[in-house]
Amino acid sequence: MSEKGNNKENNLKKFDLQERFINYAVRIIKVSEQLPETKAGKHISSQILRSGTSPAANYGEAQSAESKADFIHKLKVALKELRETDVWLKIIVRTKLIQPSIKWSSLLQETDELISILFKSIDTVKKKMDR
Repeated sequence: MSEKGNNKENNLKKFDLQERFINYAVRIIKVSEQLPETKAGKHISSQILRSGTSPAANYGEAQSAESKADFIHKLKVALKELRETDVWLKIIVRTKLIQPSIKWSSLLQETDELISILFKSIDTVKKKMDR
């Protein structure tokens, strides 16, 4: 495949991942809107809204990173926020703050997949830097 073809393919992969992060953020927004207006519900809503939507923005910022180190830093921030979101989702599920209308398993799976993708991306870039 030509270099031009590879660039097109890489851009498509980046776009697809950005879209996944945006779709994930939308799902998190919907979860936060379903939380009850209790003290716990408001607290968790605020926390998950922040942590669950920021990976999309951080990933977008990483695409314009000024260096490989900056790229890694931005991906690490997104990874940290995804891990926090995973904890909040598990708390919501265990406390049953939202009735099981949401397909929790698919949302938790998407969280795990995005964490894995970011972890692998960080690891790959670090290995390239060490060469």
